[in-house]
Amino acid sequence: MIAVKPLAEINREAIRILIKEIGIADTLRFIGQFTTGYGNYTEERQQLFAGQSLDDILVEMKRENPTSE
Repeated sequence: MIAVKPLAEINREAIRILIKEIGIADTLRFIGQFTTGYGNYTEERQQLFAGQSLDDILVEMKRENPTSE
């Protein structure tokens, strides 16, 4: 009979192996592929930038980070 491990234990072991074999940064990138996130990106951006033109947004971006031209 095959022993069935709890899913939490399998996840811990898999993450440990990934970190050992490919490093923390690449493990995080790999796991990030499977994270779906939440919310409605389009609605949130429409609310965030309501009443602003693209030029307004670009001016604000340049003001906050003047070295990025």
